Amino acid sequence: MRQNRSAAFDPAAARAAMASLDAPVLLLAGELGSGPRPHVAADIATLFPRAELTVQPGAGHYPWLDDPGRFTRTVAAFLARGHAPSIG
Repeated sequence: MRQNRSAAFDPAAARAAMASLDAPVLLLAGELGSGPRPHVAADIATLFPRAELTVQPGAGHYPWLDDPGRFTRTVAAFLARGHAPSIG
C-alpha cells in the first residue's frame, strides 16, 4: 500500500505553527487525568507564546464532569481577562 507522505503529520511544522499563534490559549488539565498528565500539559503550554496552564485539583480526564463549577469558573475567568473570541 502506498502512503501519501505529503499528508503525513509534520511535528516541526506543527510546532512552528503553534509558536506563531498570536492568540491566548488555555490548557486545562485534570490533576488526576491520564491524558494529558499535568506535566505533559505544562510541556505543551511552552509551545504557545500566550498559553496559560491550569491544573484542576482532584479532576481526572473529564474535569467538566468532576467539578463543573470549578471548570466553569476557570474558563469564565480566562475569558473575562479579555480572551473571549470576537464574533463578527
